[in-house]
Amino acid sequence: MVKNKKNNMTQKTHIIANWKMQLSNQEATDLAVALSRETKSSVQKQIEIILCPSFTALVQVSAIIGGDSSPDFRRGQNDIRLQLGAQNIFYHDKGAYTGEISPLQLKELKVKYAIIGHSERRQFLNENDHDVNLKIKACLLNSLTPIMCIGETFEERRLGKTAVALIRQLTRGLEDVKLENDQKLIIAYEPVWVIGRGQAVDPEEALQAAQIIKRVLLDFFTPEIIANNITIIYGGSVDAGNVKNFVVPGLLEGVLVGSASLIFEKFSKIIDVLK
Repeated sequence: MVKNKKNNMTQKTHIIANWKMQLSNQEATDLAVALSRETKSSVQKQIEIILCPSFTALVQVSAIIGGDSSPDFRRGQNDIRLQLGAQNIFYHDKGAYTGEISPLQLKELKVKYAIIGHSERRQFLNENDHDVNLKIKACLLNSLTPIMCIGETFEERRLGKTAVALIRQLTRGLEDVKLENDQKLIIAYEPVWVIGRGQAVDPEEALQAAQIIKRVLLDFFTPEIIANNITIIYGGSVDAGNVKNFVVPGLLEGVLVGSASLIFEKFSKIIDVLK
C-alpha cells in the first residue's frame, strides 16, 4: 500500500468537469444552471468545481456562474466556487491565427483555468510536448491556471514504460516554467488507455503515478512551491462509485471528470461523495 504523509496545509479538492464536444450550448447552459443551484445548498468547504464547456458556450456559462465577484459564491460558511475553465488555449495573445482562442479572449469571459495537452488533442490534433510547454507559459503569463494532462498509452503501460512516459511529458512540458508565489499549476494524471472506457485504473497505480510526478517536480520547483502551488489530480473513467479512491490528501487532490460530468445526476453524486 502506498503510504502518504498528509500536507499540514488545508488543500482544496478540485472537481473538474470536461464537457468536451458533447453538449449543445443550451444543454451546457441548463447543466450549469442546475449545478449552480446544487452548490448553493449542498457543497461544503474547500471544494472547487471547474466547468469546462465548449468555446461556444463560455459566454453563457460565465454569466451563470458569475465569476469571482458574484455574491452567490461567497456564502457565509461555504467556501465553494464554481469556476470557469477552457478546454484549450493558444500561446499568443493576438495575431493571424485562424480558429485559435487567445488567453486575453478567455480572460474577458472570466475564465480562470485551461486544460492543456489532453490526450485527445495529442492523438487527433497532433499536439506535442512543445505545444504544451508554450501553452502553460501563456496561461501563467496571463494569470490563468493550466491543467496539464499527462498519461501513458496502453502500449507504454504494457511495456512497463509508464514512468518513462510521465517523466518525458513532465520534463518537456515544464521546461523553463517558473511559478511565482501567486501562480498555480494543476497536473492531471490521465492514463490514456482508460479514458472513455468506463473502467478506471487501480487506485494503487494512480498513487504510484502521483509519487513519480512529485519526484520529477523536484527537478523544477522547490518543495515549498510544490506543496503550495501545485496540485495533482486523477482523471479517467471517474464516477461516484470510485471517486473517493482517487482523492488522497497530499498526493491526489481532485479529479478530472469526463462523461460522468455530462449528466447532472451523475456529476452531483460525485460532488456529494467528496463534500
